[in-house]
Amino acid sequence: MSGALKEVRNRIKSVQSTQQITKAMKMVSAAKLRRAQDAITQMRPYAKKLQEMLSNIVSSSEGDVSMALAAQRPVEKVMIIVVTSDRGLCGGYNSNLIKLAKSIIQEKYAAQHAKGNVTILPIGKKGFENFTKNNFKVVSDYWDILGNLTFDKVQTAAKYAMEAFANKEVDAVELVYSEFKNAATQRFVSEQFLPVAKVAKQEGQKNADFIFEPGKEILIAELMPKILNTQLFKATLDGNASEHGARMTAMDKASDNANELLKTLKISYNRARQAAITTELTEIVSGAAALQG
Repeated sequence: MSGALKEVRNRIKSVQSTQQITKAMKMVSAAKLRRAQDAITQMRPYAKKLQEMLSNIVSSSEGDVSMALAAQRPVEKVMIIVVTSDRGLCGGYNSNLIKLAKSIIQEKYAAQHAKGNVTILPIGKKGFENFTKNNFKVVSDYWDILGNLTFDKVQTAAKYAMEAFANKEVDAVELVYSEFKNAATQRFVSEQFLPVAKVAKQEGQKNADFIFEPGKEILIAELMPKILNTQLFKATLDGNASEHGARMTAMDKASDNANELLKTLKISYNRARQAAITTELTEIVSGAAALQG
């Protein structure tokens, strides 16, 4: 019986140690989430307005000026940028993003994938490891930029994708990331990154007439890459905030589960202890009776 008691006691200590770790990780994630949430909240309206402006300019300038990054052509080769995280312990965050990317490949680009014409550009260690292990064609230069997330680092990845599209190495670029809603909710989304999407003209709607200063060609050539850099940076900030929110929620649930497990183990321990005491008392009484007899 003492062996059973010792085993339960060791399990209780183990669960308590695990619970301390999950509580600490929850607190760290909560602190990081605050900063990440502030960053994406400030960035999102700016990025959204820039994207609207870019789409409007592309739509109104159609045919007037050569725009390599808005060129529509038959999709033979595809690049998919997948923003995951560097670390785990954040629930189903990474697995859901990877699953979404794979479902897009199967549903939209199955023919291209069969020919080996789908390239994955992962941002985040978890995505890089998964796609490499599953023998996808992977760009391995930018997966580690989340370690010290800055606009300049994200810009290098965006520049690589834009150059590949402009040089006709790929015909479309998709962006898969997690859009941050709140600490408990993330929305896994896929967006067209390249070619730049045009605004669908509604019936009776007139084209916006922009006055360009300096010239239209110069402005679009300078503006388009900058806005696309901003779009990818917004996606990585969204992903960063989503990761911390998912980890905080996962660690909170893990702490609650540890509490439930501790209650069960303590009941088991008390029962085993009571049984051991009862057995000991019975042996003492039996021994005393035998001596008297």
